[in-house]
Amino acid sequence: MTYCVGLLLQEGMVLLSDTRTNAGVDNIATYRKMFTFEDPGERVIVIMTAGSLSVTQTAIARLREAAESPEGEGADSILRANSMLAVAEIVGRTLSDVSAEITDKMNRMKQAATASMIVAGQRRGGAMRMFLVYPEGNFIEAIEDTPYLQIGEHKYGKPILDRVVTPATSLVDGQKAVLLSMDSTLRSNLSVGMPLDLAVIRRDDCRVSDRRRIEAGDPQFAQMSEAWSDALRDGFTRIRI
Repeated sequence: MTYCVGLLLQEGMVLLSDTRTNAGVDNIATYRKMFTFEDPGERVIVIMTAGSLSVTQTAIARLREAAESPEGEGADSILRANSMLAVAEIVGRTLSDVSAEITDKMNRMKQAATASMIVAGQRRGGAMRMFLVYPEGNFIEAIEDTPYLQIGEHKYGKPILDRVVTPATSLVDGQKAVLLSMDSTLRSNLSVGMPLDLAVIRRDDCRVSDRRRIEAGDPQFAQMSEAWSDALRDGFTRIRI
């Protein structure tokens, strides 16, 4: 399994994913779940994936192949779509087609394959937008009332997002929120694991403004995790019933 989270804030977007793939307790591996498509200064698109690795890798490969095709070829190029809505539709169509193809093959063995994606980005002159794309190809969009989206093992990291994240949250605090959300998930679910990929897109930059790979044992992340544990223990002690 995995955990990916994205925030849509007034200052920009914050995106975080883990890298663990779990096919049983004796088959755990590391695979990147965050993929970037950029024409710096013109548009940026970040896709995070969760679910069947065969589905997500095939879908990303098809999207990348279309994006890298010569100008004028490939109607499904997310780097030539005229809006982020069109990007979400292309990703949804690709994911749906791949899911159907692989599921059809796996049905012969009475198995299923499913996946979901978070698609976030901005093109020059357009608005920042973020979508959660379902296996069937339909999607929902992050809005002011709910300025974040999650896929994978989301339940453990959701409470802090509900309590602290608003559209006015700064990018610095947004990074803190997603990292603490991930920390809660790491502590409660063994199917989510390090290293982590963090990306920040500032409004109107139309590029990934900052990116970071957080490895196991990272001192800054470990310090933040311990400080959060101390704060929770202290708060618990001070509450009276």
